[in-house]
Amino acid sequence: MLHLIPAPLHRQLYRLAYRARQLWWRVRAPRGSGVAVVAFDEQGRVLLARHSYGPPIWTLPGGGMARGEDPQQAAIREMKEELGCGLADLTAIDAGEEPIAGSHNTRHIIVARLVGEPVPDMREVVAVAFVDPKDLPEHCGRRSRAWLAQAVTYRRAKASQQR
Repeated sequence: MLHLIPAPLHRQLYRLAYRARQLWWRVRAPRGSGVAVVAFDEQGRVLLARHSYGPPIWTLPGGGMARGEDPQQAAIREMKEELGCGLADLTAIDAGEEPIAGSHNTRHIIVARLVGEPVPDMREVVAVAFVDPKDLPEHCGRRSRAWLAQAVTYRRAKASQQR
């Protein structure tokens, strides 16, 4: 039903909801879980996304998890909803606590191979880019940089084990 809202209005609503959520989290300090997806293409490039809300930085795609949802299933769902593409060879490489605007959030890092061509939904995600992990854009989020470094280390270790 949300797809019936025109994309420009939808983006404005995301911005408003983002601000309201941050205020609510500061008051209530809820617990939540989410996923960050480090999706590599066949050339070894990683997929970055720009959201319609929050700071104007490049981040890893991902999002919140439903209560009881498996992190890998959440990663698959988020990629399909926001970018219309799939994932294969998923591996959870890390999970840790991260405070976000006063909330207590458990972030799961998922490494995967991208399946299909990502197309921004132009509602939540407004741009995507494939980048070499060694040449990240200047405006790439610090958390995304750290998670990507973990993923690169994981992939190197996996490749050396397969030799």
